This record gives sequence, structure tokens and C-alpha cells, in this order.
Amino acid sequence: MKILLINPEVPNTFWSLKHALNFVSKKALLPPLGLLTVAAMLPESFEKKLIDMNVTRLRDRHLKWADMVFLTGMVIQKKSVDHIIERCKKLNVKIAAGGPLFTAFPEAYLTIDHLVLKEAEITLPTFLKDLQKGCPEPYYTTRERPDLKETPIPQWDLINMKKYGLMGIQYSRGCPFNCDFCDVTRLFGHVLRTKTKEQIIAELDSLYAAGWRGELFFVDDNFIGEKNVLKKELLPAMIQWMEQKNNPFCFNTQASMNLADDDELMTLMVRAGFDCVFIGVESPDETSLTECHKTQNTGRDLVAAIKKIQQFGLQVQAGFIVGFDGDKPGVFDRMINLIQDSGVVTAMVGLLNAPRGTNLYKKLMSENRLTEPPTGDNMDCTMNFIPRMDIHELLGGYQKVLNTIYSQKYYCKRIKTFLENYNFADAIMPKVRYSSIKAFFRATWRIGVIEKGKFHYWKLILWSLKKPRRLPLVVRFSIYGFHFRKMLKSIRFQMNELAAASANAGNSVG
Repeated sequence: MKILLINPEVPNTFWSLKHALNFVSKKALLPPLGLLTVAAMLPESFEKKLIDMNVTRLRDRHLKWADMVFLTGMVIQKKSVDHIIERCKKLNVKIAAGGPLFTAFPEAYLTIDHLVLKEAEITLPTFLKDLQKGCPEPYYTTRERPDLKETPIPQWDLINMKKYGLMGIQYSRGCPFNCDFCDVTRLFGHVLRTKTKEQIIAELDSLYAAGWRGELFFVDDNFIGEKNVLKKELLPAMIQWMEQKNNPFCFNTQASMNLADDDELMTLMVRAGFDCVFIGVESPDETSLTECHKTQNTGRDLVAAIKKIQQFGLQVQAGFIVGFDGDKPGVFDRMINLIQDSGVVTAMVGLLNAPRGTNLYKKLMSENRLTEPPTGDNMDCTMNFIPRMDIHELLGGYQKVLNTIYSQKYYCKRIKTFLENYNFADAIMPKVRYSSIKAFFRATWRIGVIEKGKFHYWKLILWSLKKPRRLPLVVRFSIYGFHFRKMLKSIRFQMNELAAASANAGNSVG
């Protein structure tokens, strides 16, 4: 049987880093790890091809080749998903679909031939068994959560690694916390399930054997959810492996703010090769953190916690949210100050949305404040509920935050703040490669010559030369900043459209 696995296109967003990837001649940030894992679960007798529409165009000949399309999707990929489904129907190609989008909105995709929902380790084998018997059902789901010890190594040979900026790996699923706007626990539960250290080492071996060198992203929603196992088993094994292989990778992941409370864990992570963590900071206001049950962030000095993590040798990327019921107009200036003072260079500031099934969604439904499904991109200026703050004041404050923190002046100042606090001593820095040198010259021309605000770029470059180890990070952050400013132009355009629509609606009412 011929199976075509398709990863839909992801629109250009804050995290796509598409404008930055152009500097290193990459097409996409990450490969579709879920599909590669699913591919490894298929029978050996199946012929398999994978099309990632973020790096390769999907053509009719690909669809005509297939006996069945395996389609995944997140909410943010919905537009591309719908287009793929339309094309498959025209060519009479059957579809089996799974992933977060279909699990969250199964009723919107009842015309698909087969929905294989929840986690594939449980539902996919049942579907495959029925498929081989010639009697597959239209709908497969479960309430069980699989043991990840049976999850296979992703089938890396289905992709061209040179097209991607990072490779992905997964250690755990689930999160022990209960943030009311987050759908991670609805998808994967509160009890953390992990792979064994042997599995992770085997996956590292597979990536190494496939020729990958460079950055590797642990896609876990909260990598440190099971601290004791990390400290006693996985991280020591990774340290040993990295030393034996001469540090071929550097790692980044997502974690919770309580990482700052565990010196031993931070030390081991840095020794193992981690140099960056993404943390959901959300808000500078204790009231808003309490409102959304972000208990791991309450009762602490957020700036001090972030700086401590940086001092251990971990860059902190962070997410921030405006639009909580408890937000007051002063929240915007306090958020700017928090971001600038902490030296969080990569700060994703978005508008609050309520994914289906979350506690926030249920609360807003009971208050009759829901409007439309979220887009999955919390920086596209849309909200799926009616906020307490006046929408014009909220959008104006949101735009002020973005315009400030991603202006060249404030952005370069923040890079300097971070690098003055960051501990280079134990960090395993990415090796300088040809692509890095090429990126430097492209950045010098595009940011240092063509772009407005070049004075701040050159001032930062000259400052970094006093301690040359800072230079690669300065160049990298400057390239990221270029992408963020490009995205900011898109956000301004969307805000102007919203303002115009609002004005026209007001005139119509008048």
C-alpha cells in the first residue's frame, strides 16, 4: 500500500522564523516530528513518502501516486488543511487524518474518510489492523494514554535534513500544572509520561548517524515536569553521550519557571548541552497570574528568576499575554519594563485566546463571551472572546508593547542586557559553520547597510568585539530581530484593517 504523509503549510508567524531562516538558506524551522514517528509505526510492506509543504510543493502527481493520504494538522494549519482535503476529494484520494486540529474539532471533518484521533500509539494500530483486513472504520478515538516506552524512533530518511533549521526530539508528554488557557493537559494529561534514557540515547544516535549536527529541540511542553528522573537518569546519560561524541548537538526546550528553584537541574542541563529554554512568563501582574492559575509564577520576582537562569548558562525565551480580565491599562508599561529589565531577547507577546476544552473556554462559555474558534496564532490580532478591557484600548496597548520591544533601539539594548548577565563559562556553544559565516555577511548587508536603525546594530557589533565570544549570539539575535520586525509590519497592517472595520461598523450603525 502506498501512503503519502502530508504536513500542511504553516503561515508565517512569530515562531516560524521564516525571514531569519533565509539568512542560512533553510526552508523551515522544524520537520514534522509527529508524522515521522507515525511513519515508523507503519508496516514495512507499506511504501511511504512524506511531503512537508513548508519545504516542498504538493503536486497532483504526489496525490495520484498514493493509495491513501495520512494528514496531520494543528489549528494554525487549518487553511492549508482545508485546501489539501479539497484537492484529495477532487482526485478521489482517501484520507486518514489525526493530530491536534482534528482531535479538537472532529465535527468539522466528518466527511474525511478516517479520523484517527488522540495519541497514535493507541488508535493507529487499531486502524492499521482494520485497514489491512479491508474494513477500516471512519472514526477511532480513545480515553487511554499510551506508555511512551513503545514509541518508535522517527523515520528520518523521509526528509531532507538540510532544509531545516532544527531537528526535533520528544522525551515526555503532559504537564503537572493547570494554566487555564492551555490545552496541553487536555491533550496529554497532568501525569507526565516519559521515554527511557535508552530510548533518548537511541534517538540521538539515529540523528547522529543520519548526519545531523547542530541544534536539537526537545518539543516537550514541560521538559522538567519529572525533575528527579531527569537528574538521576536522563541528563547524566546525555552528558556522557555528548562527551563521547565531542558535543555534536546543542539543545533547547520548554520549561516552567520553577526551573529557577533547582540549581542542580540547571547545572546538569547546561553540562548536557542545553543552552536555551522557553518559559511562559505571561504577565507582570500577580492578579492576572492568579486569575489564570499560573501558580508556578506567582509569589516570585520574575526578573530575578529569569536572570538566575541566564546566569547558569541558559538563554530564556519567553511568552507573554495581554487580555486577562484582571489587566488594567498600566499592564503594558509594566510588561515592557519586565521584558527589558530581564533581558528576554526573544519575547513573544500575544493576545489571550481560549482553546476549546480548556478551563478558560468553559468559563467564557458560561459567561456567553465566546465569539469564534481561535486561529492558533496568538499574535494575529484576533481573540475568540469578548475581553473586559475596551478592545481599542487593549489593541492600542498591545501595539505599544510590540512597537517598543522590537524597535532597534530597545531590542539591541535588551541583547546587551542579556549578554552582560549570561554565563558563557559552562555553556556548550554552537560550532561556527559555513552557514553561520554566510549568515553573518548577509546580516551585515541586510541589517547593517540596508535596514533603518543600522546605527544600533553597528553599535552592538562593536560592543561585542570587546568579548568576541558574544559576537555569534549578537549576529543570531540581530537576524531574529529582523524577522520580528518583518512580522510587526504584518501585525500593524492587521491592526489597521481591524480599526477600519470597526470605524465602518460604527458609521453603519450611525
